[in-house]
Amino acid sequence: MSELSLSGYAIIGIAVLIASCLQASIGFGLGMLAAPVVVLVDPRLIPGTLIMLAAIVTLMVVLRERTAIDVTGTGWALVGRVPGTIAGALILTAIPERALAMLIAAVVLGGVALTSMGWVPAPRRRTLVLAGATSGMLGTATSIGGPPMALVWQRSSGPRLRGTMAGFFLIGSLMSLTMLTLTGAVDRHTVVACAVLIPATVGGYVLSRYANRLLNPRRQRWTAITASATGAVLLVVQQMGLI
Repeated sequence: MSELSLSGYAIIGIAVLIASCLQASIGFGLGMLAAPVVVLVDPRLIPGTLIMLAAIVTLMVVLRERTAIDVTGTGWALVGRVPGTIAGALILTAIPERALAMLIAAVVLGGVALTSMGWVPAPRRRTLVLAGATSGMLGTATSIGGPPMALVWQRSSGPRLRGTMAGFFLIGSLMSLTMLTLTGAVDRHTVVACAVLIPATVGGYVLSRYANRLLNPRRQRWTAITASATGAVLLVVQQMGLI
């Protein structure tokens, strides 16, 4: 298959810039916002490239918010992440591109619906393990693992939410990348694309430092929800051949 064009990189780069800003500001959003755009431009970059970029931005957030991380909660969530990651990698090997695109749209819209309704499950041990497993499966298969963990930790303070989510996703992303590499889902194209898009990721992180001062958590949350829903709807329309 041909390499991605300059215009293709530009479109994905803008999506990654904004999505990285959201990820660094509210603890999730990179996959939900960027994945629908990436699938439209180059589905080969899902999930490998986005997971690599997510690992980079979460590492920066972990370093920034390291004193606010809920270590115990992260640990229980990672217990669930292990079997979820394995399941996600197996699902990816058996699903065609069109089905993957529709699955991504369904995951995004489902996460948007649950987040919009304000459902708040208690962050108990069993809930954290279940959310971690669900996040691992969805994150590895589609690069969108944020909604389950955001639901559990959504009542946390800004620094605690960002730091805890980042700690979980940093380790989880490394797990997912290991499994994807073993199953052949990470190749030269996904790695090269990641390298090209790193400046957009770093730029999004830098922007988040200003966004954290200008936007309150509620506005940030609804910005992510609206943008994610729009991207998912466009993806469904495109897959149905309407655009």
